Amino acid sequence: MEVTGVGEEASELEPEGETIVITGSRIRSDPLDKQAPVQQLTREEIERSGLTSVADILQHLPVSGGSLNTRFNSSGNFGFPPDGGGIGAGAAQADLRSLGSKRVLVLVDGIRWVNGSSASGVSGATDLNTIPVGIIERIEVLEDGASPIYGSDAIAGVINIITRKDLDGAVANAYTGGYHQRDGITQQYDVSWGQTSERMSIIVSTSIVDQQRISANDRDLSRFPIPGITECTNNCSSGTPQGRFVLTDPNTGQDLNLTIDEGVGGTPRYDPTDPGGAGDDFNPFDTTDRFNFSPFNLMMTPSRRVGVFSGVRYKIADAVSFRGTALFNNRQSANQAAPEPLFIGPEAGNGNRLDRISIHETNPYNPFGFTIDAATNPYFIGRRPLEAGPRIFEQTVNTWYVSGGLYGDVAVGDRTFYWDTTLAYGINRADQLKRGAFNSAKIESALGPAYTDGSGRSFCGTPDNPGDPNCVPFNIFGGQGADGNGTITQEMLDYVSFVQHDISEQQLVDVTANVAGGIIPLPAGNLSLAAGIEHRRLAGFFEPDPVVVAGDSAGIPAQPTDGKYTVNEAYAELQAPLIARMPGFDLLDVNGAVRVSSYSTFGTEATFKAGARWRPIKDLMFRGSFGQGFRAPGIGELFGSDARFDQNLDDPCSDMLGLNGGTPAPQNVIDNCVARGVPADGSYQQFNQQISITTGGNEDLDPEASTSITASIVYSPTWLIQSSPWIDRLNLEVTYFNIGLDEAISPVDAQVVLDSCYQTGDPVFCDRIGRTPTGVINSFSNQLENIGSIATSGLGITLGYTAPNTEFGRFRLTSNTNILIEFTETVPATPTPDNPDGLQDIERVGTEVGDPERAFPRFKSNLVIDWFFREWRASLTTRYTHSVREPCRDLQDFDFCSDYDTEDDSNSTNLLSPMVYNDAQVTWTPRKLDNALDLTVGVNNLFNRDPPACYSCALNGFDASTYDIPGVFGYLKASYRMY
Repeated sequence: MEVTGVGEEASELEPEGETIVITGSRIRSDPLDKQAPVQQLTREEIERSGLTSVADILQHLPVSGGSLNTRFNSSGNFGFPPDGGGIGAGAAQADLRSLGSKRVLVLVDGIRWVNGSSASGVSGATDLNTIPVGIIERIEVLEDGASPIYGSDAIAGVINIITRKDLDGAVANAYTGGYHQRDGITQQYDVSWGQTSERMSIIVSTSIVDQQRISANDRDLSRFPIPGITECTNNCSSGTPQGRFVLTDPNTGQDLNLTIDEGVGGTPRYDPTDPGGAGDDFNPFDTTDRFNFSPFNLMMTPSRRVGVFSGVRYKIADAVSFRGTALFNNRQSANQAAPEPLFIGPEAGNGNRLDRISIHETNPYNPFGFTIDAATNPYFIGRRPLEAGPRIFEQTVNTWYVSGGLYGDVAVGDRTFYWDTTLAYGINRADQLKRGAFNSAKIESALGPAYTDGSGRSFCGTPDNPGDPNCVPFNIFGGQGADGNGTITQEMLDYVSFVQHDISEQQLVDVTANVAGGIIPLPAGNLSLAAGIEHRRLAGFFEPDPVVVAGDSAGIPAQPTDGKYTVNEAYAELQAPLIARMPGFDLLDVNGAVRVSSYSTFGTEATFKAGARWRPIKDLMFRGSFGQGFRAPGIGELFGSDARFDQNLDDPCSDMLGLNGGTPAPQNVIDNCVARGVPADGSYQQFNQQISITTGGNEDLDPEASTSITASIVYSPTWLIQSSPWIDRLNLEVTYFNIGLDEAISPVDAQVVLDSCYQTGDPVFCDRIGRTPTGVINSFSNQLENIGSIATSGLGITLGYTAPNTEFGRFRLTSNTNILIEFTETVPATPTPDNPDGLQDIERVGTEVGDPERAFPRFKSNLVIDWFFREWRASLTTRYTHSVREPCRDLQDFDFCSDYDTEDDSNSTNLLSPMVYNDAQVTWTPRKLDNALDLTVGVNNLFNRDPPACYSCALNGFDASTYDIPGVFGYLKASYRMY
């Protein structure tokens, strides 16, 4: 059995019965008597998943919450989430207990892994795409808070990825798969070679994964912003290829809301006496004129990952050995979005130069005959330049990791102490190129004064004051023209567009030293001690393109982020066996741990943990623990500069009187909207579903603090096994968990801010929101803060059964279930006589948040049935996710929501039905080839179940953090071993 390492990395094979280190403790113990709930994924189980991403494999576990994965088209057009971590384009992360990826500690062979970068921020989470699947021997998932053992970030649990150590020969694997729609083709190839001798072992592995894209247009669910609706609603964009023009004609005083007629070529005609009438080329803008951006999105992002890994161990002396690891991983991925819309004018709410642009009357394409002056005419123009093509975000992410150190044992009297030292260095750097970006400074010049020379050619500026000689007057008014190919020429695009280049990087230096062993003999065993010290240095930066930094982009504004901090830590862990091998007390022991951490950013933090195990008989064990945890704010959270995040939100003040076909808002909402500057005539209607929110870090953040309680029952009835011919192994483990998190670092949910402001008039929320005189939200501040608390509790149930060998083969059954009892988020509000603490509780169990996608099902369960027969192995995996309920607004006319509130549409909801997936796999290992060859065929989502439609989700019509992409996924795999 291998030593699994935290503080003591997996090393040489030890005889059965030896004590080893298991994730959750640094003290060696019997692997059958785990001190904490640890779920282990063997290499067999990893291969059985049919998946090629570590994150996707982990997200199949019932204990996993929703997190970023390859099904998220996380394009830079969304902006920068408030945690400063960036959009995570192309990355894949892990979440335990739905507490978020940044509250999960990821280790590789017991050592911290460098956090991920995606060229849009400084993340506090690990990108699991930096770890090739081919190098993994197994994954240990600690489902318990463990800050006293491992330090910050281990609030929700620990994922310890154990790499392959011993190999004498070579192994080659080839894999290919795809969806029955003939897309999403994925290939994986890896080769590992190793040699083991008495003094040295070495292993070298190379791998490549190539995952191709799936377009949102290739699935019915994602062809429109609202699944099932094959026409545009308010969820479509007002940035249209034909343009939307909301302004006031200063000559007539008439308010205009127009778009260009289809098929109009050249400069459209404008009739000031009858705008949008028969005498011009405009018509009044309505919902049918909105633009469907969905077909341009991706449902699965393309990703190509190449990894090279090497590990070596060398015995220097009988009691001293060296170990070293080196890894390089390259990821090339891409995201895609519809062509970048140009929203121009004071009513656009960009927060940048586009809000201040005026369009001069001499622009040769201006049909109105007057200057559209931003200072006097609060206008809005939305134009989607299809001529520029889609926005494409291309990421190149490189990860370098090296570690080295000594380990061994030393005898002190009749005691043996095990020690190790490790120095690890990791760097993760991401470069992103955004194609299809616009320079707002050049757009301003190209929409400014212009003149025409004698040949009829137009130039920017005036004859007396010519502008940039490269400037070409820009046609924002022309629409798609008579031929449908657009009226923005390539010459215009060459001037106003650019390729945006953003960079981010993170570095980790980690130095650890540990010692463990028995120190005092007790009647029931040794009093064991583990102790150690650790020094970490973390640094990271984000550098947007200089055009973006200057405020001259037409996309998401951002500023550079740069920060670093150091940590010095010391810990000690004790385990004391009190009673053993006595009636009613086959084992009783207690354990405890304490860790002191000194941060350069906020000072010193101490945490502790205490636990006990009682085994009244050999078959039955009770286990419990109480511990403290903390998470230090990350670089992005502390030092992240102000940036913008565009979130899908429903403004309660939009169409509040129902004049445009919506349901009138309750009177208290109308009153609060009017009190905050929304026109009382009900004329304001939200331009776009996305509302821009200003986000940023906060250097005054305190660490998050948590308490966790776990209690387990582990039962393996040997009496039943011995008396039944049908049972070879049977075990049941039930674990109760209760985690309370205080000082949670997060912004208040933006939809909660909007709803709370206009339902209650609460200034705590309302003071964050600013509006133009016409009602448009033009500022929304939602900075990071220690907002309140999270409380969650539930049950984890694991059942394992193995039948003996029979003439029909051998069967094995494994079941894992997670039951969520409570998940309550507490956020600040204004104190009232009825609520003097000024706190608001939001219960999440059984709900779907929508944007960002997060589901909190009450039940999640996996059932695996394996069959082993001679040369064959087969398995059937059933995955169950219980129903959840989502907000469902503005859809009364389509009768999609399951529960409507006719008096207050903000209370309307929809039930996402339970989901069952079935995955099957068959492997053949021909004996004639000495069991050296495995041939595998597998199918995921065997019965072609589509995920439930999600009407509140931001993209693609379903929650990609919880459900699979629509379609049957089949794959073939071959593995050949040369020993």
